[in-house]
Amino acid sequence: MIIGIRREDKNLWEGRVPLIPSDVEILQEKYNFKFIIQPSNIRAFSDNEYEDVGATISEDLSSCEMIIAVKEIPKEFFREGKKYLFFSHVIKGQKYNMPSLQKMIDLKVTLMDYERIVDENGRRLIFFGKYAGIAGMIDSLWAFGERLKNEGKETLFSDFKYALKYSNLEDLKSSYIEIGKQISEKGFPEEITPMIVGVTGYGNVSKGAQEIIDLLPTEEIDADDLINFVKSKKYSNKKIYKVVFKETDMFEPNDKSQVFDLQDYFNNPGNYQSKFDQYIPYLNILVNGIYWDYNCPKLITKDYLQKKYNNNSTLKVIGDVTCDVNGAIECNMESTNSGNPVYVYDVAEDDINYGVLGNGPVVLAVDNLPCEVARESSTFFSNILVKYFNTFSKTDFSKNYENVNIIDDLKRSIILYKGEFPDGYKYLEKYLDNELLIN
Repeated sequence: MIIGIRREDKNLWEGRVPLIPSDVEILQEKYNFKFIIQPSNIRAFSDNEYEDVGATISEDLSSCEMIIAVKEIPKEFFREGKKYLFFSHVIKGQKYNMPSLQKMIDLKVTLMDYERIVDENGRRLIFFGKYAGIAGMIDSLWAFGERLKNEGKETLFSDFKYALKYSNLEDLKSSYIEIGKQISEKGFPEEITPMIVGVTGYGNVSKGAQEIIDLLPTEEIDADDLINFVKSKKYSNKKIYKVVFKETDMFEPNDKSQVFDLQDYFNNPGNYQSKFDQYIPYLNILVNGIYWDYNCPKLITKDYLQKKYNNNSTLKVIGDVTCDVNGAIECNMESTNSGNPVYVYDVAEDDINYGVLGNGPVVLAVDNLPCEVARESSTFFSNILVKYFNTFSKTDFSKNYENVNIIDDLKRSIILYKGEFPDGYKYLEKYLDNELLIN
């Protein structure tokens, strides 16, 4: 089988790859795959590194049976009958990707999506989420320092840099450990004490975000104890206090006579509402890492911010790592890129202003954060993905969907098989609005 790796071109900072050179070398030697790599001058791994392991560098991927990528592929790129594996971002019926989905149907392609490589319990098996959390926390701490500095407050947070400014994660960790020592010695000024960072969720995004904040002198507080903890004033100016919010902390049944049930929340999120408002006044930074779709309650609403937020508000930065525009963080009004990553949600104007100053919280809304730690995140991802290629070497895609010999984890990822939806994805047909596609 000839595999093509498409060049990433979402923006100038997208340097990730689905397979790193050393894994390409393994697949060529062990399973006799051949690889053709589109050239790129922004990829975290150079063309020469792929050539050194025997891959071919070429613009032309027409001979490839399967083409893999990281981010969305433009609809003009698809070719009839080919197999594609990438993050398609269609499973929520995202309008901006429906024309591409229709094009794939028309061309009878087979589409597999990393997001849907899951086990029998629906748990994702391959992901960049940890590194999204890592970059999201790095950038949120940087944005917090920039906001304070522009308000005329010099603090140790001014020493934090943006993720792209570190040469690698090892350098970052060394830098953070040194800053952490200074925090333990000098502490924070009174106006940002207690310094509280909230992290929503407990999955891979949350774990990555916590990995970074835990490099500093950090103490964890339970969400249930947060308000009383602040009111007690038994806190130190030489620590960062971390709060990890679970679903039971953030949401409650609409019917107050009912108790929160996690499985019911997952099955029927529309029957629940947010109770997160109570925590917002106590947080300096919020890093959001929860899954959200259109049926879920919003975590921070514009209405709350418009009524409650002012220049003296504690919450300065919202790092919306999951980055659902108008989603859980309603003031996330548009996604950003790594060249211009943050804006302020202006609570009076219901609008955004790029930068860190204004009457509202700073919102970090980069929708491909792992690209800021591209080499490390690609290595992590590739080391998982490479294990699935033994299956592809044995799969007979000429069979019909019911009989195709592919392992269940991968079969669940097939959104289109030769242009048709398997039963589990037929719901997407309702999103294929003809008028939308024409426009």
